[in-house]
Amino acid sequence: MSDVMLKGMTWSHPRGYDPMVACSALWKQRTGVNIEWDKRSLQDFESFPVEELARAYDLIVIDHPHVGQITAENCLAPLDVVGREAERAALAAGSVGRSYPSYNWQGRQWAFPIDTASQVQAWRPDMLSAAPANWSDVLDLARQGRVLLPLRPPHSLMTFYTLAGNLGRPAVEGPSDHVNPATGSRVFEVMREIAALIDPACLGMDPIDVLEDMAGSGSRIACAPLIYGYVSYAIAGFRSSRLAFADIPSVGDAGPVGSALGGTGIAVSAFSNAMQKAIDFAYWIASGEVQRGPYAAAGGQPSHAAAWDDAAVNAAAGNFYKDTRPTLEGAWVRPRHDGYMAFQQAASDRINLGLIEKHDADRVVADLNRLFVESFPAPGAAGGGPETN
Repeated sequence: MSDVMLKGMTWSHPRGYDPMVACSALWKQRTGVNIEWDKRSLQDFESFPVEELARAYDLIVIDHPHVGQITAENCLAPLDVVGREAERAALAAGSVGRSYPSYNWQGRQWAFPIDTASQVQAWRPDMLSAAPANWSDVLDLARQGRVLLPLRPPHSLMTFYTLAGNLGRPAVEGPSDHVNPATGSRVFEVMREIAALIDPACLGMDPIDVLEDMAGSGSRIACAPLIYGYVSYAIAGFRSSRLAFADIPSVGDAGPVGSALGGTGIAVSAFSNAMQKAIDFAYWIASGEVQRGPYAAAGGQPSHAAAWDDAAVNAAAGNFYKDTRPTLEGAWVRPRHDGYMAFQQAASDRINLGLIEKHDADRVVADLNRLFVESFPAPGAAGGGPETN
């Protein structure tokens, strides 16, 4: 047994914090290694410099769009260590959608997925007989004042991405026309239409804000058509009203495809004085056995298919996993180059300004494409990573 103490940083929602604490207690029983977890707000999680965290913590929960910046800053230790190929193959085989490869960059694996999410649909089963299957049904509910849509940056861009993917023309990572101009204009017009029907406060709401409103007593909100799934709200007793989750409603005709992938991964600091012990924990907590068992039982939202396929895990969460699986399997991975995180903020702000001031769709899309080109370093220039989301 060891008396090693590690420090970890995760995010402050019960879904992000509680399973880390519960699993770490089991890990201490098994190994004697104690892991103390701190937490930060969702907004900080989406924006705080990873390098700064890596200098203070051994283990860090990250999201995949950071990997290009992380690689440039040399602040995380790659997890594809020699001798553990079989374990990694099992993790990759158990990936729901593209969760596992989303943390692979420049040939190395920088994190293991422990939590998988994409934009799905949240709805109130006590108000609706079924979740809306298409966008026209969503608009009907919005006209009745029964829809919210989180549009606080970066979620306005995530909605834009999801709609583009659902229309069959997801954004691309090339140096020009990140968004197809015709598809992008249609997407912005769809967003502008629904933004005019919902509470303007949505421009300042993130998914947690919307879900808290929906699950509160006396809420009239029956549907959030595009929102990152939070299994906590599907568990009986978490809030006064239990929410259900479903596949995204279709704007196009290809079904629930194109949703912007989210979720989180467990990463190890390159500055850790106990790197091997931190890596051991990362492999363990990402494994199917732990994800299906103590991680899910503690309120986590597992990434491993062993949990998503488990009948007991689904029963405890109102079939959250079963009912959103097609959306997750068809989800789209955001760009991850060093420079993307600054673009994500700027693009979200541009979309929101366009919604508020009712800008021409073509003009907004042209600006998004320009901002994306500018997010890459100029040829021959040193590529410094941005520090904010």
